[in-house]
Amino acid sequence: MVLRNARHGKHGAFAIWWEKRQPLMGIHVTPTASFKHALKPLVCAIKVRKRRRLFLPPSPPYLEPPLSSPPFQIPKTLTLSFSHSSGKQLIGEMISALSWVPKGAAKYVPEVAEPPSKEEIEEMVNGDLVDESGESEDEEEMEVDAEKGDAAVSQALAAAKALNNDQEGDQSSAFVQNISDGLRELDMDHYDDEDGGIEIFGKGVDLYYPSNDMDPFLKKNTEENDDDEEEEIEDMTIKPTDAIILCARVEDEVNLLEVCIFEEAEDGDSNMYVHHDIMLSAFPLSMAWLDCRPQSGEKGNFVATGSMLPAIEIWDLDLIDEVQPLLVLGGMKSGKGKKKKYKMETFKKGSHRDSVLGLAWNKELRNVLASASADKTVKIWDVVQEKCAVTLKHHTDKVQNVAWSRHSPGLLLSGSFDKSVALMDMKSSSESGRWSVDADVESIAWDPHNEHTFVVSLENGMVQCFDKRLASSDTTSGSKTVFTLHAHEKAVSSISFCSVAPNFLATGSTDKMIKLWDISNNQPTCVASQNPKAGKIFTISFSEDSPFLLAIGGHKGKLQVWDTLSEQGVVNRFGIYGNRN
Repeated sequence: MVLRNARHGKHGAFAIWWEKRQPLMGIHVTPTASFKHALKPLVCAIKVRKRRRLFLPPSPPYLEPPLSSPPFQIPKTLTLSFSHSSGKQLIGEMISALSWVPKGAAKYVPEVAEPPSKEEIEEMVNGDLVDESGESEDEEEMEVDAEKGDAAVSQALAAAKALNNDQEGDQSSAFVQNISDGLRELDMDHYDDEDGGIEIFGKGVDLYYPSNDMDPFLKKNTEENDDDEEEEIEDMTIKPTDAIILCARVEDEVNLLEVCIFEEAEDGDSNMYVHHDIMLSAFPLSMAWLDCRPQSGEKGNFVATGSMLPAIEIWDLDLIDEVQPLLVLGGMKSGKGKKKKYKMETFKKGSHRDSVLGLAWNKELRNVLASASADKTVKIWDVVQEKCAVTLKHHTDKVQNVAWSRHSPGLLLSGSFDKSVALMDMKSSSESGRWSVDADVESIAWDPHNEHTFVVSLENGMVQCFDKRLASSDTTSGSKTVFTLHAHEKAVSSISFCSVAPNFLATGSTDKMIKLWDISNNQPTCVASQNPKAGKIFTISFSEDSPFLLAIGGHKGKLQVWDTLSEQGVVNRFGIYGNRN
């Protein structure tokens, strides 16, 4: 299937085409602002509207392979690809979010999760896949309003009829007859009634040994199994010195959270591999590592993920082959009823109503997690009590990002598509400052070396620095900035500060470039830049344990780590803070 421009509305309208049991059908879909930076230029994330209609243009170049001239011969297999009207690929393999795990936080040998019980599987199936009317979500998506049939419907039905007639021909009948003859010869109905007197072993061969130690075959297998188990344990071991990177990856419609091990080598050669992965329920948009276990508050190794769904999933990273999150904050109630459209009461209490675009864990108040959503709200969650504690409605458009202050854990920044950044004091749940910007906010970050300043990256390629003591009371006028930097030609999708080197800032952009800046004296200077061949950059993050290592993720789906101290410009400016031992 190929995604093509169909009509243009405010944000553009698109149509998906496919073949499945029914003739070719189209569903109107619209981009949602949930997919952050990639949304506007390429509409990488798409949300299907509940209103559908069937249509089929007269010429079908959108199919791969294309249909032949009438009468149509519909191919049995169609290739699925998402592309812009220019033909560029949209969704194939990409990395949408990254996070480092502190060294030593993971278990030395993670445990293998217990498989879900029969009752849990039935609950998942009944609650998530099938509604009370017995219709699966896939079947619901394929429903067509018969009353809206027109000439296009007739054309599609004629194509399907032609295919069915083809299958009923002599060749198809002969093929079916051959299958029937083969099954009759196998006589599968009496398979279990076969004579049990067949001799498997020859005469004179011992059928058993007095002890397992005397059985050479069993002894050999036991030794091999022991070696395999030792190798498996060694492969699953996570050393306290190993660097761990969490990577939210989308690969051919599969949403994954990968736990990657990055091994630094003294000779400069590094090694990186996926230790284990977790299959996510929806397109991932954000993540935040945390050490607070739900309910108990005990320290552990967890990650919160936000997606196109209105729920936040918290996973235990020390469990392998886990199929269910440890906790789900918000989301939809499992019972949907017979109605096809969700209503407000179908959301869980305190839930977001739209995609979760940003997450931030409070390192000082360990049970506190903040979330930003396309529903224009910011929510504060108590992970221990497993509920929403506060809902903030201080923005008028989608909220893109949230960030807690390192120096004052009660202060929370939020950046929105309403072209403003707000500072909330959670002790009083009141707004203590607001700054207007010239474009949609892409990312925000507090300066770890200055308790008063923070940096905002924008959709127009600009980066601005503000001082929280200089908040503007008039949001209609421009806010006073510490500095304004034209960092990139396209959206600055992600920014990150080095935790040990003051004034060291990294920026990543959809122009495919990463740039490293020295912002000393509020006069930014680019000290190094690189095109990491990752495509459009969606996320970057400095490590806190190895503070000059920068993780990079983009639309090509390859996780990369850049040792910024390999750049002479970085060494000249910040080398005194580096630890190369």
